[in-house]
Amino acid sequence: MTLIRTTRRGLLGGLAATAALSTARAQAPALPSSPVALNVVDVAGQLQLVQQAMEEYRRSHPKLVSRFAFSQAPAPELPGKLRAQQSANRVDIDLVLTGTDALSAGIEQNLWEPLVTKHAASLPELDDLYQPAAAAMQALAQGQAVCVVFCPAGPLLEYMPDRVKQPPTNTDELLAWTKAHPKRFLYARPANSGPGRTWLQGLPYLLGDKDPKDPKDGWDKTWSYLAELGKNIEYYPSGTTVTMKELAEGSRDMIVTMTGWDINPRALGVVPKEAQVGTLKGFHWVTDAQYFAVPKGVSPDKLAVLLDLTSFMLTKKAQAYTYDKGYFYPGPAVKDVPLSLAPQESQDIINEYTRPFYAKLIAEVPKETPLPADKLVYAFQRWDQQIGAKVGK
Repeated sequence: MTLIRTTRRGLLGGLAATAALSTARAQAPALPSSPVALNVVDVAGQLQLVQQAMEEYRRSHPKLVSRFAFSQAPAPELPGKLRAQQSANRVDIDLVLTGTDALSAGIEQNLWEPLVTKHAASLPELDDLYQPAAAAMQALAQGQAVCVVFCPAGPLLEYMPDRVKQPPTNTDELLAWTKAHPKRFLYARPANSGPGRTWLQGLPYLLGDKDPKDPKDGWDKTWSYLAELGKNIEYYPSGTTVTMKELAEGSRDMIVTMTGWDINPRALGVVPKEAQVGTLKGFHWVTDAQYFAVPKGVSPDKLAVLLDLTSFMLTKKAQAYTYDKGYFYPGPAVKDVPLSLAPQESQDIINEYTRPFYAKLIAEVPKETPLPADKLVYAFQRWDQQIGAKVGK
């Protein structure tokens, strides 16, 4: 697969590159003379992956950052909030930690400062840093944000082996299982769930649909399958955490998951350690990533610090923190960051809770990038209207 890399090298070429790069250097914001306080909103659960490294940056750069103020918000609500702040010329969110959901909505609505397109000279050479699949995820950002964590993702099925004696091996068997066990299968709303997103985008590969990259005209089998599957689903939670709790409590027997959502909840004791995962015939990874995105309207002094922070986050030392407790397994977007560089706690958890077959799946199964921003937004909206609104009908 040819990767389209949205980096300084990929964006600029020949003499045009020289001129554009000179302009970028001329526009590079100056670091402030006194430290700034930065308001950070997490809409992707990314803090558990990056907060340690961010706080290390603050401690090692006291002349640049006085403090971080962290908060969390649902991804679907963020674009409207940012748009309102920008219309009023009162942007009080300096950095957004986002997955592809809010990133895509922000690209469509022109909410982000084009970090790579406009400020390439203030960032490292991304082509030289990223592992190939993470470089492909960076391309989805269209120069608007910077990929800081990566995982092959899913979709995977997680189930309790004492309640699912013969797990399905293909989509037909899954549909038959849900008919025989109504209300026992669950996945969360794709617009606000990583596993939900990978499930939505992974089905066209599982079903052999006409064009997995075209949710409007190429997903006939997918939309029909989701509608039929929905007849056996009680409701769609607004986030992934609920599906994990219901699996653990016994109100569901099988849910959709991905690598990190398999490892982390078991490590935290939210889901029993004995839970199992599997794939369906025709499985392709739909990769996932999380990004640093800066809203338009952030002051130049804060922007300068955020660019410097972003560069720090792409160092191997900072990337090693993203192994965390397996939440976004593996985690590093940068190549050549082995688990041995991670804190000992991370090493111990991942060595205990990862699946031995993950390494083989990651090495051998095709990796597909998610839909580009406009098509992902379309897929979310169509799912909400045609699938989510008709649950159990």
